Amino acid sequence: MTSAHGSSQLRGLDAFCSREHHYHEGDRFGRMFPDLSPLFTDPRVLDSLGQPGGVMDGGPNGTTSQSNPVGFVFFGQFVDHDITLDVTSSLDSVNNPENTPNVRSPTLDLDCIYGLGPEAQPYLYHPDGAFKGVKLITGAELGTGAHAADDLARVGDIALIGDFRNDENRIVSQMQLAMIRFHNRMCDDLQGKYSGKELYEEARRLCMWHYQWCVVHDFLKSICGEGVVSRVLSEGRKFYKPKSPFIPVEFSVAGYRFGHSMVPMKVQTQQGGSMFELFGTVLGKGFGPISDARAVTDMHEMFETHEGRTVQRAGRVDAKLASDLLALPAKVDPEGRSLATRNMVRGQSFLLPAGETLARAIGRPETEIEQVSDAARADEPGLQGGTPLWYYILREADLIGRENIDGTRQPGEGLGPVGATIVAETVIGLIELDPRSWLGENRNWRPQNSTTDPSIELSSIGHLMTYG
Repeated sequence: MTSAHGSSQLRGLDAFCSREHHYHEGDRFGRMFPDLSPLFTDPRVLDSLGQPGGVMDGGPNGTTSQSNPVGFVFFGQFVDHDITLDVTSSLDSVNNPENTPNVRSPTLDLDCIYGLGPEAQPYLYHPDGAFKGVKLITGAELGTGAHAADDLARVGDIALIGDFRNDENRIVSQMQLAMIRFHNRMCDDLQGKYSGKELYEEARRLCMWHYQWCVVHDFLKSICGEGVVSRVLSEGRKFYKPKSPFIPVEFSVAGYRFGHSMVPMKVQTQQGGSMFELFGTVLGKGFGPISDARAVTDMHEMFETHEGRTVQRAGRVDAKLASDLLALPAKVDPEGRSLATRNMVRGQSFLLPAGETLARAIGRPETEIEQVSDAARADEPGLQGGTPLWYYILREADLIGRENIDGTRQPGEGLGPVGATIVAETVIGLIELDPRSWLGENRNWRPQNSTTDPSIELSSIGHLMTYG
């Protein structure tokens, strides 16, 4: 029997008949809806749905959003690396969330930037001088390689960062560098008011709070819709209500994977420069020093900033993926190279409910559920028993879309009701449940203005990425 991720038979199918669940919060994954029955779909149907040239194939370039900057694709990946790392689950067996460790802290605390701190990991920080143990080091300090000034600090090929995954491609690597520079700039701004450990702690707090603010007020409002985000902040979370933070599999395995539909296959990273293949040698190469100046990313090209450039757009949030994502250039069995199929197989391995089942659980109207379900069945008749949650969320985004503050909706520009509920409640909850966070410590706080241009408030991702 083949071991391909996209087509292997699941072991432990008896687990679909048992729904006993107990939370192991914090260092384990869990469920937002522990009482919903799981969906089982014939793996051959999932293969068919996600196959190259099939109904999910959006062509070489996918589809294009009207509002979301291309940087959101990679910022979403950066946030994911900040809160989740699953190194134990398998697509070839049933996975129990409460037995699946989360190697990252389930809060938006930027431990992917700070690691374990200057005492536990001093090699991430300046070793001497006025900012000893305060500022984070970059390639500019180590001075190795032709493009070291625009690269992460490295020992050989190894980047000295808090999460190795943030060096897996050039754009995410450059965002890691931008956030390090943002922290160091905060240290410069605060010098004179604080010193030593107090300077480090205050700079880290401000960096973390600005980041969390931008996740909520820029990223989530664009992806989930301002209507949903404002309602969660004002009326509270209705479904994600643990006593301490954990990552629900409805979020990590389905809801937050919306970004795969937004991935473009070519990205322009420098003003007036060429567009490069995401998996090509310029942008796709990671885990080593920058060897090509074209890989240095200008964040003004990725996000909307005070410079007012015309920024490339991400793909629509819909049920189409760029062709390359359905035939990934990865060293896996050829039958398992479709990212779409692998996502749905992963959802099945974690016993996720059907999208229709979860939509009813949050009180969505039956006419809306039927609209999404009928569209999914038209795409793939084998989905008569229910729609895999990830595919339902993408179909819902395409047909219904994100909710604006006035209640109107924009199909394809963000998540629909089910996806937005899962993503917004989880991310806001992770922040609220952290007593060190902006929402956990001081809900009256607001971002500060740039010290060089006081008219610029550091309240958008683009401003954070270009402040250092």
